[in-house]
Amino acid sequence: MNFWNNLKKEAKYWASGKFFLFRALLIIYFFYVFIRHLFNSEYSSLFGGINLGLHELGHLVFLPFGEFISVFGGSFFQIFIPLISFWLFYKQEDYFALSISSCWLSTSLFSLSLYISDARSQNLPLISPFGSEEIIHDWNYLLGKMGLLQLDGFFSFIVRLFAIFFMCSGILWGTWLLKFMIFKSNPK
Repeated sequence: MNFWNNLKKEAKYWASGKFFLFRALLIIYFFYVFIRHLFNSEYSSLFGGINLGLHELGHLVFLPFGEFISVFGGSFFQIFIPLISFWLFYKQEDYFALSISSCWLSTSLFSLSLYISDARSQNLPLISPFGSEEIIHDWNYLLGKMGLLQLDGFFSFIVRLFAIFFMCSGILWGTWLLKFMIFKSNPK
């Protein structure tokens, strides 16, 4: 609890008097993205291409560790990089950027949820930077190997809940900080 209280105090001090306009526009944008994701599971924001690129890069990074890890590495990497950005912004004490990292993580989780939900039906168009004729559906392969393919809907739902949590957290944290930017209060 002491960590949380210290974080809030430092964040209030950091935000006091900062220029808010562009940050407010980012929060409005992510609120729009959130609404679109809630009402259309196939929606992809500007972050969709970034998340897809990181996903494909993850396959390459984990290629030396075998097929199963390489296939899993795509999804892992697209989640791991936003988490790393969160940690880096925390270390840099850029408290507003934490909200953006949280929202970015959410967009990645929304796309991952869609991909997992498609494991059995395999209706989504798949791409591969390798140009091979036979493209593996990651989550059909992963859940199939573990004997959990029939639970694709359940896993998709859990990931979607995390996506909602991180988007709400990011928007709320960013909005809370905007209050101190706009009203220039002295939080000490």
